[in-house]
Amino acid sequence: MNRFLVPVLLLAAFALPLPSFAVELDTPLTCNESGHQFIADLVQQQLIDPKPSHVERNSINAFSPVSNANLTAFGFRVFAVVGFEKDDPLFRVGDGEPLAQSAYGAVVFGSEDKVKRALQDAGSTAIVHHVAPLITAIFCKRS
Repeated sequence: MNRFLVPVLLLAAFALPLPSFAVELDTPLTCNESGHQFIADLVQQQLIDPKPSHVERNSINAFSPVSNANLTAFGFRVFAVVGFEKDDPLFRVGDGEPLAQSAYGAVVFGSEDKVKRALQDAGSTAIVHHVAPLITAIFCKRS
């Protein structure tokens, strides 16, 4: 049985997709850029779908990472990025009052407390917002 197990394991190892490298969003999430710059950079790098998957009433657009993207923010896995820039064709407008002139961020898998600690340790001024159990938004906005 052992002589069959080795070839099967080798075949399985080569048949599995190779993991993609992680792209860290820590630097942009220090809140030193615009919503346009943040989202446009990710679109240009082909890391997110250029069309928002959802638009909130406050005009925040949610973008999904492409299937092979491995985005992280402060060590947490990102499952969506969000953004808005007033009068920018990159973004759709919601039917309510926009949250800010420019805003962006990432939605991560992680508890609010752990994400807050990670941002404090990194010196980020981003806002941490509880979304759901173990889902937290890291958010930058400009008035």
